Amino acid sequence: MKQYDRALVWFRRDLRAEDHAALSHALAEAGAVYCVFVFDTEILDALERKADRRVEFIWHSVRELKSNLRRLGGDLHVLHGNARSVVPAFARSCDVEAVYANHDYEPMAVSRDHEVASRLVAEHRIFHTFKDQVVFEKSEILNAQNRPYAVFTPYKRAWLARIGQRDTEPYPVADCAKSLSPEQAPPVPNLEDIGFARTNLDELGIPAGSSGARTLFEDFLDRIHAYAERRDFPASAGPSLLSVHLRFGTISIRELVRTAIALDADANARAGAGVWLSELIWREFYFAILSHFPHVAESAFRREYDALKFDNEERKFRSWCDAATGYPLVDAAMRQLNSTGYMHNRLRMLSASFLVKDLHIDWRWGESYFAQNLNDYDLAANNGGWQWCASTGCDAQPYFRIFNPVTQSRKFDPDGRFIRMQLPELAAVPDKYIHEPWKMPPEVQRSSGCLIGENYPPPVVDHAAARKKALSLYSAIRSPSRD
Repeated sequence: MKQYDRALVWFRRDLRAEDHAALSHALAEAGAVYCVFVFDTEILDALERKADRRVEFIWHSVRELKSNLRRLGGDLHVLHGNARSVVPAFARSCDVEAVYANHDYEPMAVSRDHEVASRLVAEHRIFHTFKDQVVFEKSEILNAQNRPYAVFTPYKRAWLARIGQRDTEPYPVADCAKSLSPEQAPPVPNLEDIGFARTNLDELGIPAGSSGARTLFEDFLDRIHAYAERRDFPASAGPSLLSVHLRFGTISIRELVRTAIALDADANARAGAGVWLSELIWREFYFAILSHFPHVAESAFRREYDALKFDNEERKFRSWCDAATGYPLVDAAMRQLNSTGYMHNRLRMLSASFLVKDLHIDWRWGESYFAQNLNDYDLAANNGGWQWCASTGCDAQPYFRIFNPVTQSRKFDPDGRFIRMQLPELAAVPDKYIHEPWKMPPEVQRSSGCLIGENYPPPVVDHAAARKKALSLYSAIRSPSRD
């Protein structure tokens, strides 16, 4: 006996038709299940550019999701409007008794879901939500004092001690898909119909949808054994490249964790799988931080660091945004971000450290710039990463850890291959000078076709002097106690 005659599944950042918590529960509990996705104008209207790779990625993924649901015997209704009102209205039009969705942890999403739930309850409908985008959420991982962890390493130990086979079991969908409503839905609106334009997503070869996630995952599994040693080198095929798919839920985190744990027991893949699992746990840690300490969305996790007196010189900030700092690896990172919407994780740390501790710009300026430009932008991870680099967040290291942009460049791009890929103006610079082109003698500048100040900028700051100033800025703030 089904609990409901009709129910609605609201897809958000979970754009797949397999191993899906809300969809699985709805299929098990309702006789007829409708599915909906909303291009939410509350989110879209805030985007500065109307040629946004993320919107196009979602659009492709939604089209594939619709096709996959049709294969299972159902369909996907794709709407455009403010989800706070559109979802309750659509639930009313379908005369459903319950709406199912997966948890979202960002402050705006929490507010939205609370309002949708209130409107549904006012019409005697139930709003069910489920954990889906993480393995452990909210208060599932706490310390011995029943408090949330504020440092990663003990959180990771507790996470690993807690994980069991049941935590990563997939939610069945195909086996109970007969409950999907066969009612046919209209076609997905064109990008132009929702006010957006095509980007270079296809040209960049970024595959969308569950099929794209599957392609990338299978490719990564062929090289996961080398992940530990390759992941920090931006010119090599090291990362999984699955971050945008995790962001929009085109692949299940349970499958990734299940696979990582299984491979961690394999002698041939152990080193890479273990390090990759640690990265997946970092992701969950930042979700937990955002959930327990929502103030981080606007201010420093360690509130005393809100008193930092950043210079915030617009000229220096623009040099960083425009990949014109004069430090090749920093500029290559920013060029990659601006042209593709992707940045290698090692370079995210370097470019963030450089903005805050070399240019003395408030970390929130950089966080906002990444939020506008990253394909995989996720509030929890972006905020956590920026605060880690700015030494205002959850980091057991002291504030005087400051990345040296030249040392990092020599270590992680030793032959300048990544630099030359992103900065063709430096293509002919000899290896001896590729990390510090401002040191080239005039005759070498001429022979390499790279005149400093004309073809490539001189350093916007002197790192040694900037480091000394950063230490002064931070030491003026009382050093926080560590958990």
